[in-house]
Amino acid sequence: MDKPVALVTGAGRGIGRATAIELGKRGYRLVLVSRTTAQLEETRRMCGGEVIGGDVSVASDVERVVATAMERLGRVDVLVNAAGMVVSGSIEQSTVEQWRQTVDTNLSPVFYFCKLLWPIWRKQGGGVVVNVSSFAARDPFAGLGAYGAAKAGMNFLGMALAREGRAIGVRVHTVAPGAVETAMFRSLMTVEQYPTEKTLDPKQVAAVIVQCACGDLAVTSGEVVYVHKNS
Repeated sequence: MDKPVALVTGAGRGIGRATAIELGKRGYRLVLVSRTTAQLEETRRMCGGEVIGGDVSVASDVERVVATAMERLGRVDVLVNAAGMVVSGSIEQSTVEQWRQTVDTNLSPVFYFCKLLWPIWRKQGGGVVVNVSSFAARDPFAGLGAYGAAKAGMNFLGMALAREGRAIGVRVHTVAPGAVETAMFRSLMTVEQYPTEKTLDPKQVAAVIVQCACGDLAVTSGEVVYVHKNS
């Protein structure tokens, strides 16, 4: 029970799943969070952990996730915000609902979780946040304005939170990968449009996230670490 606890959102697939598996190998007890519990159960079969279904875009769901994690495991040491969604469309095609969903899924959970975890980390003497942003925050494909804006907001919120957290031993890292071979990316681009040799494997991104979480990249707190293939 003295092992650290990592809470990973978006743990049902892609970068979130790969990160949970790698943190499990490092000895972390895991809290696996996603809207799709069937996917979480598959992740749990790979690396163990506690499964808590929830929609991180909903503040009340985040409250329940944190409360349940504390009840079951007694602490949270690392938060990995890997949940995300993307809708592609021009400004004329996009709806208000899509805009709100994009911001609420990609940016708002950072605020929701950190607001709840901050007093916990103040008592524990520290904690770590790793936010999964995107290269789109500084160079989005056409049609990804909402997604890029939400991730850019994540970058700047991470910087502000790192400065706030320094006094209580909290580090906040932001990892911004380029194209990653995930179902979400393939919903935007076919293999013909963007071949697999140009994409990152989720494991490559997870390796950087774990380095941030475990302290190997502690000096990058507050910064955005861009991860991409040279082409």
